[in-house]
Amino acid sequence: MTLKPEITVRDNITLITMVDIPSDIGLFSNIFDKIANYGISIDMISVTPPQGDLISVSFTIDDDDLGRLLEFTADLHNKHNDVKPIVSSGNSKITIEDPAMETEPGVAAKVFKAAASANADIRIITTSETQISMLVTEAAFDGTYQAILNALAQ
Repeated sequence: MTLKPEITVRDNITLITMVDIPSDIGLFSNIFDKIANYGISIDMISVTPPQGDLISVSFTIDDDDLGRLLEFTADLHNKHNDVKPIVSSGNSKITIEDPAMETEPGVAAKVFKAAASANADIRIITTSETQISMLVTEAAFDGTYQAILNALAQ
C-alpha cells in the first residue's frame, strides 16, 4: 500500500533574515534563547555556510509576533551594530510530508518542478528526510499550491 503525500498549509508567516552575523554558536544560541524569552515560537530555520567568520540566518515566525521580534532585533542591533534584520511578512508555508522521500528518488525534483511551473516566489526552503517545507509569497500561494497538488496526484 502506497501512502499519498500529505500537504499542509500555514498562512501569515514572516521570514526574518539576519545577514552577516558572527559565526559563533554561542551568539547563535543566545539569539534564539532571547527570542524564546520574548514568547516567540520559531518554525523554519536555515543557516548559510560561513563566509569567513560570518553567517546569515533565516527563520520564520507568525506575523502576529513581528512586533515583539522587532523589539528584540532593535536591542540586538544596539549590541551588534552590523546585525540588521530583513523582514518579509504575509507569506504562506506549504509542507509536503511523504515517507517515500527517504527511499524514492525524485520526489523533491517533482515538487520543485511543480513550483517552477507556477513561477513560485519562494522565500525559503527547509527539508528533512521525509518533508519539504517552502515559504512562498501570498501572491504566489494559490498557483504554487495547485501545481504541487497536481504534480503529486500523478
